[in-house]
Amino acid sequence: MRGEAVLSAAGQTDPMLPRRARVRSAWRELDDAVSLSLEPVDGDLAPFAAGQFNMLYAFGVGEAAISVSSSPDTTGELIHTIRDVGAVSGALTRLKAGDMLGLRGPFGTAWPVEAQRGRHLLIMAGGLGLAPLRPALLQALARRDAFAGVTLLMGARDPGGILFPDELAEWTESPDLDVVVTVDSAAPGWTGSVGVVTTQLPRALAGIDPTAVSAFVCGPEIMMRHSALALADMGVPDAAIWLSLERNMKCAIGFCGHCQFGPDFVCKDGPVFPWPHVAARMALREI
Repeated sequence: MRGEAVLSAAGQTDPMLPRRARVRSAWRELDDAVSLSLEPVDGDLAPFAAGQFNMLYAFGVGEAAISVSSSPDTTGELIHTIRDVGAVSGALTRLKAGDMLGLRGPFGTAWPVEAQRGRHLLIMAGGLGLAPLRPALLQALARRDAFAGVTLLMGARDPGGILFPDELAEWTESPDLDVVVTVDSAAPGWTGSVGVVTTQLPRALAGIDPTAVSAFVCGPEIMMRHSALALADMGVPDAAIWLSLERNMKCAIGFCGHCQFGPDFVCKDGPVFPWPHVAARMALREI
């Protein structure tokens, strides 16, 4: 079973036509990452599911696929966390409160949160991968009694790259969530774990039956591949591992072919895929 399928661009007659949206507020998350809270100027927000993405259009520059990082349960809130890595994302990160942009979506498949009731949910993030996972985590915490447990395992290159640090501090103190954070390289004053995120899996899943674990994984593709392999080696069922692949999405509806990944189009068949569906392809260099 793939990620939960959701109708794209709900409420829009033409999925290629952007709606005008206004930046309600903007704040810096990291040196190179900004979060934008958006509101459409021509009606209500289209409902979205955890794991879906929108196409954000910086006028005069271009369009980029950005995952929603707010909870689907919070009415009227639409947040995107964006890293400045190019012309479009750079223009988006420079927007201020009151600025306008184009908005298309939501598009794509979702994290199958509801289907994991009764299981132990592992949210495994690498770097900015926590942003697409945050909606699923917030949904799980809002339904905490439905799960045997919830664990967040997060990795970053260094302490300065840890996303949502204030919220992470609150989560660490919460009895509803187990939090494990590691960095590839330490810095002065860092007293936490050091090592790639997979090295912390034994700690994150200590005392937990691996066959009862469901894992949602998002981060760089090499991190996701090695994480899925490590989880499987520990006994987590392959069919209980999902990854979010976000690569080269341009049209968001499967027309342009930029995001083709073997027989799939990431924009409409993903971005959330079950590990068995993509495992063989992720081992091939040319795909």
